Amino acid sequence: MVLDILAGFVYSIIVYNIPLLYGTVGEILNEKAGSLNLGVEGTMAVGAIFGYLLGCRTDSLFLGILTAAAAGALCGLLFAFFTVTLQANQNVTGLTVTTLGLGVYYFVAHAVHSRSNWPMMQDCPSIVKGFSEIHIPLLSDIPYIGKAFFSHNLFIYLGIFLAVLVWWYMKHTTAGLRMRAVGENPGAADSCGVNIPRSKYLHITAGCAIMGVGGYYMALHINGEYLASSGWINGYGWIAVALVIFANWNPARAILGTFVFGIFKALEVYAGSIAFAFPALFGWLKAVPPKVFTALPFLITALVLVLSSARRSKKSNQPAAIGVNYYREDR
Repeated sequence: MVLDILAGFVYSIIVYNIPLLYGTVGEILNEKAGSLNLGVEGTMAVGAIFGYLLGCRTDSLFLGILTAAAAGALCGLLFAFFTVTLQANQNVTGLTVTTLGLGVYYFVAHAVHSRSNWPMMQDCPSIVKGFSEIHIPLLSDIPYIGKAFFSHNLFIYLGIFLAVLVWWYMKHTTAGLRMRAVGENPGAADSCGVNIPRSKYLHITAGCAIMGVGGYYMALHINGEYLASSGWINGYGWIAVALVIFANWNPARAILGTFVFGIFKALEVYAGSIAFAFPALFGWLKAVPPKVFTALPFLITALVLVLSSARRSKKSNQPAAIGVNYYREDR
């Protein structure tokens, strides 16, 4: 009984943290290229609504993923156009992308729902099948561990794969090293022949495409249920921005960071079960109001931002030129 509860708890942590992983990895790509993109929330929202609607209309999970990635990439292109080509302030532009993205999300969602034309995920057998748990031979059959770690849907494995792939790209490829050079010292990179605008456009767009897929995952995770007030993303994009700092701009470390934040979200559901299974250690969880667990990820996010601002570690991987527009004439 106790092991079943623990397995279910770990399973829920992974399910809840993966959307954060998509947002965090995408933002790391943006920031490592020297661009501080605060439009994660809006980008995920745009990817969520268009990926879900088109995926359900065609009953194709693959087309839904492509649409979500394309919608996110378009948000990235918009951000890159203003900040790289027009040299607009990155903070203001990112906030504008979030505002615009959420506005598009609510406009499209309300328009479709008001016409009683809202597609239901359960009416799309291919998507339901594609989003179901994938059985991994031998690993999924391990008692308790198999359920917790090796019985997840495609998006879970894809998110972890992308995190590792981006880490490898940044560490072991020429293009990745050039991207990091742009984020550290664009003037020096430019003098070595690196095309600064092209590198920024490419990595901002790719990062935002990953964010869009994360938004689509959130839509499918709640079965595409129409949420008129809170929306599907509900602050996850802002948490992802803070997780970049928590993960020290390392995509592989982001896997662990999002796992930690997933614990707080999973406690909303499992606090009572954990208190029942371990009364001596966690019996006090029964007395904690559920809303506290809902607020915990945001409180921890605020704490991470405050601590990162108050104390700069020498081991920080924060790009030196992040948030600073590059003027070639000033080189």
